Amino acid sequence: MLNLTDFRDHASAIIDWIDQYFQNIESFPVRPSVGPKEVYKKIPAHAPEQGEQPEEILKDFQEHILPGLTHWQHPNFHAYFPANNSVESIYAEMITASLGAQCMVWETSPAAAELEQRMMEWLGGAMGIPDTFEGVIQDSASTATLTAILTAREVATGFRSNEEGVPSNLKVYCSTETHSSIEKGVRISGIGKRNLVKIEVDDQMRMIPATLEKQIEKDIADGNLPCCVIAAIGTTGTVAIDPLKPIADICERYKIWLHIDAAYAGSALLLPEYRWMIEGMEKADSFVFNPHKWLFTNFDCSAYFIKDPDSLIRTFEVLPEYLKTGTRGLVNDYRDWGIPLGRRFRALKLWFVLRSYGLEGLREKLRYHIHLNQYFAEQIAQQPDFELISPPFLNFTCFRFKPEKPIEPTEINQLNEKLLDLINQSGQLFMSHYRVGEKFVIRMVIGQTYVQRKHVDHALAVIRYEANRLLNASQSVSQDLS
Repeated sequence: MLNLTDFRDHASAIIDWIDQYFQNIESFPVRPSVGPKEVYKKIPAHAPEQGEQPEEILKDFQEHILPGLTHWQHPNFHAYFPANNSVESIYAEMITASLGAQCMVWETSPAAAELEQRMMEWLGGAMGIPDTFEGVIQDSASTATLTAILTAREVATGFRSNEEGVPSNLKVYCSTETHSSIEKGVRISGIGKRNLVKIEVDDQMRMIPATLEKQIEKDIADGNLPCCVIAAIGTTGTVAIDPLKPIADICERYKIWLHIDAAYAGSALLLPEYRWMIEGMEKADSFVFNPHKWLFTNFDCSAYFIKDPDSLIRTFEVLPEYLKTGTRGLVNDYRDWGIPLGRRFRALKLWFVLRSYGLEGLREKLRYHIHLNQYFAEQIAQQPDFELISPPFLNFTCFRFKPEKPIEPTEINQLNEKLLDLINQSGQLFMSHYRVGEKFVIRMVIGQTYVQRKHVDHALAVIRYEANRLLNASQSVSQDLS
């Protein structure tokens, strides 16, 4: 057990470790090769009776925990949408942890509340979000989407659901490509999975507005109450962009809450050339994107914007005696703007990142990632045994291995599954997959904070090497059978 006076004595070892980790991160396999329960069995079954020194704990961390971690900040991590950090956000997170502030209401941390308000204004202005929206920081897009669904539920029922329970005829709409958090949110909200209506998509994997409107009309005729539509600006599988303007027009016409899930792609709104993605947003009700995905701010930090904060507050406000303050109504008490009462000081890391990079620095970084993705896609397209499934978009490319030799579609899928396994087992690269129709495809995301052209070239080399190895093995088997 340490005293506060011991902090400096041991902090230097931790700082040195963090520095060495980032300097040497490329020496680690991107994904560990451990099996289930392998790490668990190395951890003692019971907590120690006597305290141990930080040096001993750090030693065990390096020997037992580190080998079982996936390195999300590794420049060869291209699997999921990243949870990228930056030196600047780490500095802020260290300060945040030291302060240990619980920022539930203004009076518990006035500066935290007011910095959060200003940071959301900075983001909104920089991204072209209409100034009729106000913002709050949530922990994740899943929580923000649940918050939107709950608020939409209350608005649709005249704020009776919190008091009387949820009626069984509410309907929520999204495309077949939207994130699984929508289904989870509908379940948690009490609306129920059976009342989630998934709308078909077009050949670009975008929600079809005419199909949405037809379904809404049918539901109304059947005595149901359309409650919320969720449009995706960048789906998880293929980063598809739902046509927001016609969807917004439909929601306005039928007086339905419109929530925009831009969890990943929303960061690109800092670039004026991508503002087309939210054309029609002025008719929406809420919007979310995650700075912790592609804006170099460490997890967790989700920016949620809402046009009518009063409806949000009315949905979540519970005011026990111990939370009554003299400043109520004069400032934002963000514990009323979402689900949890307790809130971390997340605005500090946004402040550090926005000030350190500046908007132009952030735009430069995003454009560089987009450029690297274009380069990657061009290289893949030139390979005779590969094909792009869709044009590269932002920093995302979807492709698959397709040997020139005629082969059955099911065999192509099996080959791609094997290829992905080989790539990931190598430890040199980490990628993920999706299914576009019947096609098993491989996803490439280039969004790590410090990724460079050399890392993309490395990825291409690994993909080619493993594909050739797989092709050679397949041909050997065919020759043996003949």
